[in-house]
Amino acid sequence: MKQKKISGGLRKRGILKKDKKNLPLISIITVALNSKKFLQQSINSVLNQSYKNYELIIVDGQSTDGTLDIIKKNKSKIDYWISEKDNGFSDAVNKGIKLSRGSIISILNSDDIFYKHALRTAANYFNRYKYIDFLFGSVIKYKLLYGYRPWKIRWSFGFYSTHSIGFFIREKAQKKVGYYKTKYKYSPDYDLFYRMIVKHKLKGMATKKNEIFGKFRSGGVGSKLPFVDYLNETVRIRLDNGQNIFLVSIIFLLKYTRYLINKIFLIQ
Repeated sequence: MKQKKISGGLRKRGILKKDKKNLPLISIITVALNSKKFLQQSINSVLNQSYKNYELIIVDGQSTDGTLDIIKKNKSKIDYWISEKDNGFSDAVNKGIKLSRGSIISILNSDDIFYKHALRTAANYFNRYKYIDFLFGSVIKYKLLYGYRPWKIRWSFGFYSTHSIGFFIREKAQKKVGYYKTKYKYSPDYDLFYRMIVKHKLKGMATKKNEIFGKFRSGGVGSKLPFVDYLNETVRIRLDNGQNIFLVSIIFLLKYTRYLINKIFLIQ
């Protein structure tokens, strides 16, 4: 494994990288694979944060497009980076979790960006609401996504804002719920959230609507996935987590029917 640990960033600015009173250390995990086009913007959005007690971990899947040049250019500002082949997104995120030292963990995709006060807002919520295990911040995607509606999780993805940018979890809670499952290629976050909310009954909340954490870039890998493959995986996730097969079948039929109707109207 090629691994580089950089002693720089916050330490150079005189801030010790550990939890201090009202300054929890936030570990930011960025997964990259041939991410040259947008990675620098993503890194800049971390460096420009108004909250400075963070560590940036980049897990690269052995890129060949110049991504490593960007990582090396920013090496004094990155706390850890790895470049090696992996078994997909979940495997890469799990590596980042194992490397992290923070009491709060967040995910920032290599083509997404944080807004300036994202980390400060998240830290304030965890400081104020000691009982919460995780937090969902508002995010700009194809529209403003916000809120947390756990009662929807058994039948809809519309129960939270987004995974990258918007999701923050305490390290203790992450250990309790476990790692991302590599067998799921399209929606490992949904499986994690299901285990987190339904199985372990962890407590979470959302920020206010106008507390926007950042912007999710459209046109990424997730937007190009075959719908049927994506739908089939969500069915497997629901069944693996013990959902009633009759209910899952109804959900599948409704979603697939809507997909076909939309496809017919688009063709016309």
